Amino acid sequence: MGVFYEYYRAADRAAATVQPEHSREIADASRGVPEFDVVVTKWIDPDVILGQLVAFAGQVDYSLGLVETVVLYPPPEAAPRSDEEWDALPEDSPYLEGTCITELPAKARDMLAGVDDARLPMLAEQWAGIEEFSRFTDDDDGYMLSLTKDLVGLARRARDDDQLLYCWMSL
Repeated sequence: MGVFYEYYRAADRAAATVQPEHSREIADASRGVPEFDVVVTKWIDPDVILGQLVAFAGQVDYSLGLVETVVLYPPPEAAPRSDEEWDALPEDSPYLEGTCITELPAKARDMLAGVDDARLPMLAEQWAGIEEFSRFTDDDDGYMLSLTKDLVGLARRARDDDQLLYCWMSL
């Protein structure tokens, strides 16, 4: 099945982590899951692949720490601290599998939001050329440009509403 990443914006950490086990893509009032402004991706992790888009957008060199995320869920303060504690976790522990929510830094949001519309096609082409996308065929349907526009648009809306970007991951 693979790992899915959903990028979304929220007013604060509390809003971002409501019902953390549920997809951000589908609102479900009966379960208390609010509607989020979300971009759904597969394989676009925040640290490496999105990090390279952020670097291209900000016209800076990529480094692994460029998009320094903060884990919000599962709560890091309750994470196991020793090998023994890890070994004692039940199989269904959220620390072993399930979902994870991270917060992206304002700097990453602002680099994406600051891209001029005229640069978007070149940015998408540059991003499509990274090693992590080398196994994919040509982008004849314009998916990379569409995804780039969606992510930049999400960042702009977050910046304009003084919100941060978050990533919900289903492992």
